[in-house]
Amino acid sequence: MNSEQPAKVVVIGGGTGLPVLLRGLKEYPLDITAIVTVADDGGSSGRLRDELEIPAPGDIRNVLAALSDVEPLVEELFQHRFETGNELIGHSLGNLLLAAMTSITGDFVHAIREMSKVLNVRGKVLPSANRSVVLHAEMEDGVIVTGESKIPEYGKRIKRVFLSPKDIKPSAEALKAIRKADLIILGPGSLYTSILPNLLVPDIRDELCTTKARKVYVCNVMTQQGETLGFKASDHVKALYDHMPCAFLDAIIVNNAPIPAPLKKRYEVEQAQPVEYDREVLTELGLEVLEEQIIQYDGSVIRHDTKKVARLIFNMLA
Repeated sequence: MNSEQPAKVVVIGGGTGLPVLLRGLKEYPLDITAIVTVADDGGSSGRLRDELEIPAPGDIRNVLAALSDVEPLVEELFQHRFETGNELIGHSLGNLLLAAMTSITGDFVHAIREMSKVLNVRGKVLPSANRSVVLHAEMEDGVIVTGESKIPEYGKRIKRVFLSPKDIKPSAEALKAIRKADLIILGPGSLYTSILPNLLVPDIRDELCTTKARKVYVCNVMTQQGETLGFKASDHVKALYDHMPCAFLDAIIVNNAPIPAPLKKRYEVEQAQPVEYDREVLTELGLEVLEEQIIQYDGSVIRHDTKKVARLIFNMLA
């Protein structure tokens, strides 16, 4: 890493976990590129994807908002979701703006670039695919479930996930960012529906196996019903490796703070429990285990502490 230039950090994921991490990272002198899944098929994103045949904008919208440097009211406006109106109800204004910009520019990546200027985004935001994609899951009982939003609802253990169509290409910028990165971060986020869809894009998968950048996985704090029920930290890593031609990770960040009993009980309603980090197995997998108290409480919801995780990641680069 050149001491005169900020370290190049690529963060890969989607869902609600990625924006949480990025809000902390943007406060450091880093050259950030976020590569974001576009496999969402629910709500406003799914409607726009199906009606306009564009990549799902929802996860991209949340990442743009997280990395933006604008007045709070402007960010609130971008994230505003309409609650009335026959056609508008459920749509986010940011999703509509991304759809409109894609129509104007003729290209989803170009649309994101222009919206990044409007929102004064710190870093680059890129989709993992520049076209509409569909996520499928093969369950252990042999059933194929189609649709990112439907996979967790099926309630059975997932054997593998895959995308259609098969000939998906990422942007050249995304590949270049991975190639030139000093550090690549995966997660946090839903393992099968937010993180893995990015790795299923063949060129991204291949670049992750050949890049010399250090690669770290930010492990989820709680298991997720319909995706990782009963998973230990090593099970998350093994699921990633099952979808890759190489064992590509160098380190894993895990939480070592106990979860308060009342919160544990609340999460039991969702059949969720704290992710146990089995240090011995993780070490056998060749991973450096970075453990710290990295959780905070948002009411009755457990989230990663964006400041602590960002500081831990920045220290890895020091």
